[in-house]
Amino acid sequence: MAPAADVYIQATDTDPDLRAQAVIEEAHRKVLERLGALTGAGAAAEPAAAFAGQLRVLVAATDRTLYAAASGAAETRLLVRALRAAADAIGRHADSLTAATDEGERSGTARVLEGMLTVHAGIERAVLLPALASLPGVDLSALVGDFTTVLAGGRLEDPAVVDVREIPHGQRHPRIFTRFARLAAEESFVLVNNHDPKPLRREFEATHPGRFTWEYVESGPERWQVRITRVA
Repeated sequence: MAPAADVYIQATDTDPDLRAQAVIEEAHRKVLERLGALTGAGAAAEPAAAFAGQLRVLVAATDRTLYAAASGAAETRLLVRALRAAADAIGRHADSLTAATDEGERSGTARVLEGMLTVHAGIERAVLLPALASLPGVDLSALVGDFTTVLAGGRLEDPAVVDVREIPHGQRHPRIFTRFARLAAEESFVLVNNHDPKPLRREFEATHPGRFTWEYVESGPERWQVRITRVA
């Protein structure tokens, strides 16, 4: 029987994927709410630079976690490219908002930016998050936990060695794939396991074909170590 903490009813408020989605939606809501203060008659009361800073943190947190996890999988790679291009355009409009010299210009730019952000957030909610939840080895709740950490100004742990021997079997692959997602080109980590991780390698070949190298550092009989490297 599954532990009580792992028992939930899919598509209800006990579903961890729905909880994760709610966290993302709340972050978007706060940013849009702050942007809304720049579109009304009292727009000058809300510094545009403060909003732009908050937006940059949100974009960076999303890129390092959700986009990073989806960028290596064939199913979502093109989606992430499009989302990153849109995020760059949103960043440029945020810069224009900061540079605006009068209330009318600031309010007009803010309205355009509000529309862009609303569409962008809708695509993340309706397309990206469900796609991530369906990818092998991806733990959406863990990714959103990392997202929350970065959003709050914290640092993610990027260990050079990922030892999964004490982790329950059902939770090992998500941990490994999440670590791989944050590798830059030519970076690597060493996986330590208590058996030859051939099933994991098949998952990597299915989701990241041609994007990684697999080098045995130690091959049993009680411990296996594999260096996994992201290929440029």
